[in-house]
Amino acid sequence: MARQAINIGSSANDGTGDPLRTAFDKINDNFVELYGTDNDINTLDANLDVNNFAITTGVTNGNVTITPNGTGNINLGSITVNGSQISSNDSTQITLADNIQTTGTINVTGAATLATSLTLATGATVTGILDEDNLGTDSATQLATQQSIKAYVDAQVTAQDLDFACDDSTTLSIDLDSESLQFSGGTGITTAGTSNTVTIAIDGTVATLAGSQTLTNKTLTNPTINAATMTGAIAIDGVTIDDNAIKANASNSDLELDGSGTGAVKVLANATVVGTLTTADITTIGTHTITGQLDAEGVRIKDNTVTTLASNANLELSANGSGVVDVKKAMTTVGQTITGNVGITGQLDIDNISINGNGIIATNSNGGININPNGTGSVTIGGSNVSVPSTLTASTLFANTQILLGSGAKIMAASTNADIVLETIGTGSVVLEEISITDNKITTHNSNADLQLDTDGTGYLDIRTDTQTTVGSAGGANALPGQPTGYIKIKIGGTLRVIPFYDQA
Repeated sequence: MARQAINIGSSANDGTGDPLRTAFDKINDNFVELYGTDNDINTLDANLDVNNFAITTGVTNGNVTITPNGTGNINLGSITVNGSQISSNDSTQITLADNIQTTGTINVTGAATLATSLTLATGATVTGILDEDNLGTDSATQLATQQSIKAYVDAQVTAQDLDFACDDSTTLSIDLDSESLQFSGGTGITTAGTSNTVTIAIDGTVATLAGSQTLTNKTLTNPTINAATMTGAIAIDGVTIDDNAIKANASNSDLELDGSGTGAVKVLANATVVGTLTTADITTIGTHTITGQLDAEGVRIKDNTVTTLASNANLELSANGSGVVDVKKAMTTVGQTITGNVGITGQLDIDNISINGNGIIATNSNGGININPNGTGSVTIGGSNVSVPSTLTASTLFANTQILLGSGAKIMAASTNADIVLETIGTGSVVLEEISITDNKITTHNSNADLQLDTDGTGYLDIRTDTQTTVGSAGGANALPGQPTGYIKIKIGGTLRVIPFYDQA
């Protein structure tokens, strides 16, 4: 129930307010609303109960929610709650007297003081941090400082030795605190030390990778030789390299040059082939200059001519896949026959006719465009409309043809004093927009529409037909019958009028 207001009238005891019974009835209802047992949303007893210094909810397992307005705070004594932040509004510390258990992460941005010990998820409980160089305290709960750890490690290193074993089984023991290790070279090997670096070098008696030494009676197994200079004939398996010639050693054997895998054999300088050159498939990169003619499986290329070798054979130019044959320069042909579709991007000029975009244009001055079918063939122009912006001359218009004329356009006879005949076939009508002309009758094309005859400017409607001087059997030229036969309904100036009519004499 909503709160009920008591009408107290406009002035004291003016009789316009609520009677006493009605007013106190509203008061009782309002108290029942607040403290009653109707469990309405506005009843305090059904939602919040303030009693014995406690605020509780009357709903079983119900929550008590305290929500400030906007960015306001919730102040509980000297503690301020703002959103998820708890602070002290008198700048003192906040003391939590009992145990605290959290299932989330605790982030401490300031210093942390622990009065007793620190226990983590696993391991020993830490009760303190000691500073003693010998780490003599055997404790599972005390941590050591950095200085204590360093002093203890230094003492241990001083007491340690470093042992070495040589190839001749000699064992060396170096006291790390008082002795040093000597590096000495052997035959062709010298040593030198700089700062903390020991350099081991070789002298001229040892062959090096970059030095110039002569190897005699040496066998190289699977060597890699870079930029080698060899003097004299070199025999490599069945091939001999001598000066600028590579020859096969065995009599009548072939000399093969073969790249590895997908690699190719490249001849970088001018190559001269003496005799017949037989190859497998060859892929070449670069420019090829051929002097003379080139015969390639049925096609001959010589000078600027490409011809077929076989008699009466066709010469085909074909692109791969969706590619096209692109002719970059002007082409002169002799009587071409094209079968299939031809797609042209750009302008097509044929004698005095240019085809470009959607237009067919005559290119010679005042030139006409003729479209002539053969014999009894017809010229068919598709589309919904055929537009003629100027003069249309025609001897025959076909059925279902629509002619649209622009503003001020005229339909004129082609010769002087010639008639313009609009003629239908059979029972058809000549339809002029909403006017139908059939035989000698003019009717409106729309049902129940008026037929309006308008003149231009101050012109009059001139009806030319036969006339007579008498009307009816009882009327003469100067005396009309008293009662007409009937009346014709007609609009004059847009207003409906009636005109009497009489029987003819």
